Amino acid sequence: MSCRIVVLISGSGSNLQALIEQLDAPAEIVGVIANRPQAYGLQRAAAAGIANECLDHQGFSSRETFDQALMARIDSYRPDLVVLAGFMRILTPQLVRHYHGRMLNIHPSLLPKYKGLHTHQRALEAGDSEHGATIHFVTEELDGGPLVVQGRVTVQPGDTAETLAARVQGVEHRLYPLAVNWFVQGRLRLSATGATLDGELIAASGLRMEDHS
Repeated sequence: MSCRIVVLISGSGSNLQALIEQLDAPAEIVGVIANRPQAYGLQRAAAAGIANECLDHQGFSSRETFDQALMARIDSYRPDLVVLAGFMRILTPQLVRHYHGRMLNIHPSLLPKYKGLHTHQRALEAGDSEHGATIHFVTEELDGGPLVVQGRVTVQPGDTAETLAARVQGVEHRLYPLAVNWFVQGRLRLSATGATLDGELIAASGLRMEDHS
């Protein structure tokens, strides 16, 4: 049986494109949902023949009512895994609990550093020598679920937030398919004690991409 995946997006969908191109069987992206009508990722999904739709959060009176509607739309695809790929919404605890152990997120920093927004600028202002992206299971704590794997880049002299973001995005496009393929293959799971790969508990700091490709 294929692993049914729903991808949530808000913008260009470049990580969605990476998943479309790099997922291994038996993975199947069965639906893409955006919360913004102008999200270019919807066109990427359509070009790949993937069912797609927009559920505009601005049409809802509260975060709770939007998330209830979102949950109904996600569940209509009967997913085994929900993938947040640049989905710029803080999710309610009810929704997060509903997909416990089967929702992954990518965050553009080396968590636990720089949760939230403007991560590239914050890394530069802190004088960090390296930066990167992290895949983690989603829990009720914002950007705080068990880490799975991180990809790193060296911060170069003269880097701006834009140049650093571009290099991190290149890492993201290899990192996310790697982690999702692990889940599809049954290798990656969330246990009572944390994230596991091949039955072994992943350290709190996560794996490094270059060591586990």
